[in-house]
Amino acid sequence: MRTEPQETLKKFNYLYKELDSIFHTMALKAGLSDSVFYILYTLVYNRACSQKDIAEYYSVSRQTIHSAVKKLETQGYILLTPGPNRNKYLQLTPTGQKLIEDRLTPILKKEKEVFQEMPSQECHELLRLTGKLVALYKEKFS
Repeated sequence: MRTEPQETLKKFNYLYKELDSIFHTMALKAGLSDSVFYILYTLVYNRACSQKDIAEYYSVSRQTIHSAVKKLETQGYILLTPGPNRNKYLQLTPTGQKLIEDRLTPILKKEKEVFQEMPSQECHELLRLTGKLVALYKEKFS
């Protein structure tokens, strides 16, 4: 039995916002703003990246990311290093690495546990279908 597209969209939007709310709560529990959380989370998996990359990846304004970067830089958690095209790349300092170990590592462990509770086939299907959804949105709205 096929679900009506309007009902499917309503459920999808609810789940999307619920997941977004969970990430917001994780950031708050770690004592971080959402933008600082995004930056540090990104630096866990990318040793160096630009502010522009982070802003585009999370669909957050460059100014919001820039403000958070300035705060992290002032506090000694990151360094800005020159890169191509006048971009500056963010890199963790040892103090920043300690911040990640203290505040993000527990979150990353729980996040990994979530995916380990799902069978591998379901994880692959989730990624496949989410990728398909993103591609269809890009096609319709570009």
